[in-house]
Amino acid sequence: MSMTTADKHKTAGLAGVVAGQTAISTVGKEGVGLTYRGYAIEDLAREASFEEVAHLLIHEDLPTQHQAGEYQCRLMGLRDLPDALREMLGWIPASAHAMDVLRTGCSALGCLEPEHRQADQEKIADRLLAALPSMLLDWHLTHEREARVNLRTTQPSLAGHFLQLLHGKPPADRERQAMNVSLILYAEHEFNASTFAARIAASTLSDFYSAVTAAIGTLRGRLHGGANEAALDLIRCFADPDEAEAGIREALDWKVKIMGFGHRVYREFDPRSRVLEPWVESLADTPERRRLYEIARRIVDVMWREKEIFPNVDFYSALLYHFLGIPQALFTPLFVLARISGWSAHILEQRGDNRLIRPDAEYIGPEPRPYVRLEDR
Repeated sequence: MSMTTADKHKTAGLAGVVAGQTAISTVGKEGVGLTYRGYAIEDLAREASFEEVAHLLIHEDLPTQHQAGEYQCRLMGLRDLPDALREMLGWIPASAHAMDVLRTGCSALGCLEPEHRQADQEKIADRLLAALPSMLLDWHLTHEREARVNLRTTQPSLAGHFLQLLHGKPPADRERQAMNVSLILYAEHEFNASTFAARIAASTLSDFYSAVTAAIGTLRGRLHGGANEAALDLIRCFADPDEAEAGIREALDWKVKIMGFGHRVYREFDPRSRVLEPWVESLADTPERRRLYEIARRIVDVMWREKEIFPNVDFYSALLYHFLGIPQALFTPLFVLARISGWSAHILEQRGDNRLIRPDAEYIGPEPRPYVRLEDR
């Protein structure tokens, strides 16, 4: 039976197709919320550390107070990198894309610390959670400062550790907390493209590092990662809110896609954006930051008034990371540093009840035809 036009439209990009079961996260049937293993992101962002959320995703439950302390200490002890990996990262030119650095670093670590047995998979997940920030900043700071950097800090949290390494000084509590919230919000998001890529690789019984490398490569694509970088470019191109309103209205007239708005799985709003926006406003504490925040707010108002399209988490994370002094080229890699927790959870889940992921395809090519010899063509 041939597919109807409606059926073909429904399956384009696998939209609307249930590709598997998961107990890790859901936006719900109505597409208006987000939970990690049953916990609302609003509660996690308000009360939890990113390390607690990573434990929830990878190890399937929130840690007790004692377990949380042990887990944080374990991750701190896993931040160092092998000398061979640091040497290799030093050979990657400063002009390289930061996502390529993480993709290559993950693959190289898989050669240096290979997965010998599946029983080690949770240890590898924790190792990557701790080591990926070190890979990114070792490469970035070595080129920026033209000297090898010390990858150790006394910051127990990944948020604080990243900001201290980047800026060479301990972050203010509000900055660390804002970073922590952003990592929680980026940690997991159902069967998105990079997560699905990781599950496909895992379904072939490939190793853990290969599955994560597939996910990083998928997130590198502009239709998946990079929206917050584009959103910052958009916000910064306007001098004030009135100019932003005129510019956005003109862009909409020309049917230009406005990055950082809308989302395939949410219908009314992105709950992550609602959590993040107050943190952005709280960091808008200088005239320049306030100007950018007011421009962003006007863009949001215009998009809703004209098109009823809401901002997604990438729109506000662009300003958050900018206010935290993070270089724009590191925005999408920060996505990786958070999402490794979700990717790891999905790799573990896929392996727990595995079946090779191999969808069917609808053939639309020529009907069977005879082969014609070369001399007769």
